[in-house]
Amino acid sequence: MATDTAVTTTYKVSGMSCGHCEGAVSAELTELPGVAEVRASAANGEVTVVSTAPLDEAAVRAAVDEAGYELAGTV
Repeated sequence: MATDTAVTTTYKVSGMSCGHCEGAVSAELTELPGVAEVRASAANGEVTVVSTAPLDEAAVRAAVDEAGYELAGTV
């Protein structure tokens, strides 16, 4: 769960269109060190990640790519 020291970052992800997409992206991002929570929304093409420290964007991009989608940047 999120704590007072948590970092929340919202990313724009291209290609998500359903709950399966949300689950695939969430599963990959959850594997990154320090990630406490992931909320993906195909409806608005955004993924919100709560982590214990700022995440390396290259690692986030690699995880999203692994899930089969494209990281378009932060919101």
